[in-house]
Amino acid sequence: MMEFGNLQGLLDRGGPALWVIAALSVLTVAIIAWKLWRLALAGIWSPGRAEAVVAGHADPASASRNLRLRFVSRVRGVLSGPLPPEAQRDEITRLAMRELAALRAGLRPLELIVTIAPLVGLLGTVLGMIEAFQALQDSGSRADPSVLAGGIWEALLTTAAGMGVAIPAAVALSAFEGVAERVQGDMEDMATRMVNGQDTM
Repeated sequence: MMEFGNLQGLLDRGGPALWVIAALSVLTVAIIAWKLWRLALAGIWSPGRAEAVVAGHADPASASRNLRLRFVSRVRGVLSGPLPPEAQRDEITRLAMRELAALRAGLRPLELIVTIAPLVGLLGTVLGMIEAFQALQDSGSRADPSVLAGGIWEALLTTAAGMGVAIPAAVALSAFEGVAERVQGDMEDMATRMVNGQDTM
């Protein structure tokens, strides 16, 4: 079995497709780290302060980085403004959509990586198989099965690498989508409670 002294040697064996997949893996890690940082800044995992504002136990802070708290503050401003009830609901919906769009920022690149990483790996495998069989044809009657086997496993390496990048990206994408859906549900619940509370005043 052939041993590789370093990662670059392995990437060279896999060809251009493996280099593309390696770049996609770095991009995937960067996007996930950036997204986690943004979610932490937005206070996604700490809804308590916004709930306290909705319940009337605390004052809102419009400049807060906490997404829910900022949204609740803006909803309160809309409800205390001059807009008629129907326009208030439209404005609250607009504010919610804007916050959710910001929350979902960065998910499209992850979707793209989940889609193209396996395809790039499959393309590398197909090209590698073509090269291996061409080498077998050129060798004629002096064909060495070990040469064909070596070419095949090097070709299959890109498929495995593509799947190795796509699977974690898909898991992260699903997790981030779940967070966005949970926050959307919280915002709908908070806005409804505040509107209903306004109607009963």
